[in-house]
Amino acid sequence: MDIILASKSPRRREILGNTKVRFSVKESQIDEIIKANESPKETVMRLAYEKALDVASSNNDSLVIGADTIVVINEQILGKPRNEEEAYNMIKLLSGKTHYVITGFALINLSLNKKVIDCEVSQVTFKELSEECIKDYINTKESLDKAGAYGIQGYGGLLVKNIQGDYFNIVGLPISKISDCLKDYFKINLFTEGDLSEKVF
Repeated sequence: MDIILASKSPRRREILGNTKVRFSVKESQIDEIIKANESPKETVMRLAYEKALDVASSNNDSLVIGADTIVVINEQILGKPRNEEEAYNMIKLLSGKTHYVITGFALINLSLNKKVIDCEVSQVTFKELSEECIKDYINTKESLDKAGAYGIQGYGGLLVKNIQGDYFNIVGLPISKISDCLKDYFKINLFTEGDLSEKVF
């Protein structure tokens, strides 16, 4: 079974690439719209599903993986900042506080009429950040393509006091939970590569 990662994120590509599964990458073309009447979990699961379905619609026989990540603080959703001013304001808001990182994911194979939609939640606490520290981080240019304006795997890790939960979920792909779903629903084992139903024991 061909596997497609419906994401342009180099971080998601790297996480999935650290397993033995073979996959290709095709970016979805949907607009990431946040709806006011949705909970954060509903938002990321819907967006992940829309991304996966967009790619799956032209790849019926493939298993498509879609994902979407947001940061939530005080019930406010933080997506990707549009500019450095927004990034600065997001980091300032997160300074000294605890927030949640939620990644929704969707696994779809249209020819098998199978889909799995779920999410993972991790908790992150930032250190108290000085104005100088925030400006230094913004000047790294790292923040503009990341939910909540920081990347924990890069310079953003210097802002973090502690985390609870799945580190890879914070980076953008909860690979442990996805691995369980791939094995349970699609018989795909990320430890050994490929489809277990096609292996000879």
